[in-house]
Amino acid sequence: MTGHAPSEHRGTPALRRMVEYAPATGGLGLWALHRDVGEQNLIISTDGVTIYYAPDFTLHPIEEQTGLVAHAVLHVALRHPQRRAALHALTGDVDMDLFRVCADAIVNSTIDQLAWLSLPRGSVKLDVLLNAALAISEPVEKSLLDWDVERLYRAIDDRGTSRGGARGQEGEEPERVDGPRASAARALGADTNDDLSAADASQTAEATPERDADAERSWGERITRAHAGDGHFSMLRTLIADLPTSRVPWRQMLRRLATKALMPEPDISWSRPTRSYLANQGRTPTGRRLPFEPGRTPTRAVPRLAVMVDVSGSVEDQVLDRFAAEVDAISRRTGAALTIIAGDDRVRSVTHPKPGQSGLTARSFEGGGGTDFTPLLEEADRHRPDLGIVLTDLDGPARFEPLWPVLWAVPEGERRRPVPFGRKLVID
Repeated sequence: MTGHAPSEHRGTPALRRMVEYAPATGGLGLWALHRDVGEQNLIISTDGVTIYYAPDFTLHPIEEQTGLVAHAVLHVALRHPQRRAALHALTGDVDMDLFRVCADAIVNSTIDQLAWLSLPRGSVKLDVLLNAALAISEPVEKSLLDWDVERLYRAIDDRGTSRGGARGQEGEEPERVDGPRASAARALGADTNDDLSAADASQTAEATPERDADAERSWGERITRAHAGDGHFSMLRTLIADLPTSRVPWRQMLRRLATKALMPEPDISWSRPTRSYLANQGRTPTGRRLPFEPGRTPTRAVPRLAVMVDVSGSVEDQVLDRFAAEVDAISRRTGAALTIIAGDDRVRSVTHPKPGQSGLTARSFEGGGGTDFTPLLEEADRHRPDLGIVLTDLDGPARFEPLWPVLWAVPEGERRRPVPFGRKLVID
């Protein structure tokens, strides 16, 4: 184990208590850095790498200190500060307080069942937040399996702009005004400790999609192993939906998978030998004849890409726009022949645009009924594609499984729906 063992700091007694009662999951705290600070306006906070302890931290009883440290450790393990920064980079606007309330609700509900720690009075719980903000009433165990922090934040953030979205003076961004969901969430978290700070600057400067994916994969593996090691004594009530997952950007993943499937491979040519065979004149250094080695010739076949769009009304225009831009880039790069198939429970239209000119963003699709992928896949099969991509929410049957590879591109909200076959790609 190469984690950072803590030196003496204000959180040391609480960290020792965690390791005593839950050695494996409590030991997750050994992978974080710990530092005492002199600030008076906080109790404990974390930037996703280091946990900071203010002087007031020691004024709390040991059970509550343990709850505060366990809470901060799970923020680090679940990479909440880094994920908040990633969501801000994606959307351009993340309300820090609302995000913190969502992250706190997940973490608090995860450790709330433990008798050897306690949480500060008024700590936000996931079931209470869902009920107050979204009018959803369900057991905590089910909620923890359904909601990750990004999905929860998107569902709660209903802020609008004041004055019809007009900008303030000197080009300032328009003021965002809470809707009923955001207002309810903000009220629940008004008196709780603001324990999430901006992601560590040095880590952010060195971040790349690959490094982020590696870090999230590592933390996911640590949490899973620790939970299995502690069993009923684990700090995790269940393997929650918010576990870090390898979140390689969907555009990068789509390009890699599509390019691999669509790039033409050279054919074997028996009419010409390899260059090495010619260079050696068909013989070994000792003069013995070599067996004939066929050469390679570029294939003349044009790769074919079939794009199936679910027009039942379940895919938002913004998702379609981002998806269309990537399809155009891929077809332009590979020169693939495009077939665009739109439909819901039946095929509504079939077009064959030029590479890079799918026109998906400008199209007005007819549809709106239920969804059945069977006729769309059967229609695509008639065009013999090398790859099929389906943009959908996965709400429908697929009774035909083609021989060619299928990618299911789904919106973020449908991340947990199973695919009938092929691979799933989440467009966030």
